Amino acid sequence: MKDGREPVGICGLIKREGLDDVDLGFAFLPRFWRNGYAFESAAAVMAYGRTALGLRRIVAILSRDNHRSSKLLQRLGFSFERTVKLHPDDEELDLYAIAP
Repeated sequence: MKDGREPVGICGLIKREGLDDVDLGFAFLPRFWRNGYAFESAAAVMAYGRTALGLRRIVAILSRDNHRSSKLLQRLGFSFERTVKLHPDDEELDLYAIAP
């Protein structure tokens, strides 16, 4: 939420069927892009996952053409690992991972 208590987006950890590891997910309304919210919230969520939940490895999946999120994940320390499909008929997604 920003000054007017309006939601700007979401960020959190989820355990998805089809992935072995916990997934970092984030989405923000376009008018709030380029304000640092994604980086700040993702870094805080990852720190919580590691310290409070004891996660050693966190992954993130994104559409293959989502270059902005790819750059953000790399800034957070993630590396591209492989492509995945969550279900056989789904599109291929890029999977990034970070581990200590």
